[in-house]
Amino acid sequence: MSEQHTYRVIVRGTWDGLTDEARARLLAEAADHGLAAMRFTEEGTLSYEPQPLKHFSMRYVVVSDAADGEEMAGALAEDRAETALRELGYGFTGLKSTVTDLDTMKVNRKPASRRHASRR
Repeated sequence: MSEQHTYRVIVRGTWDGLTDEARARLLAEAADHGLAAMRFTEEGTLSYEPQPLKHFSMRYVVVSDAADGEEMAGALAEDRAETALRELGYGFTGLKSTVTDLDTMKVNRKPASRRHASRR
């Protein structure tokens, strides 16, 4: 059995060819897709600014074989984003992903002596 890694993937893109209906729906739902909605989930969460209605991002958690690496996690998330956006009827272009492997991420912690010094 191969080792599984958990990745956080941000897929960014640009709205393109939105219908009047899709544009109106995005503007009406904008409050539900702002900073407070940014979460990494398996289904993905959509976030964007309504003014100007130009760019968006989707955040995903992807679990896949470590041997496939970050490139595969990014491809899987981009595929999920394409499917979700098409199902919603939103036109888009230029999907690009940024991937973080949570299993190899280095956590920089302050040494105990520095943590206590900052409380003084």
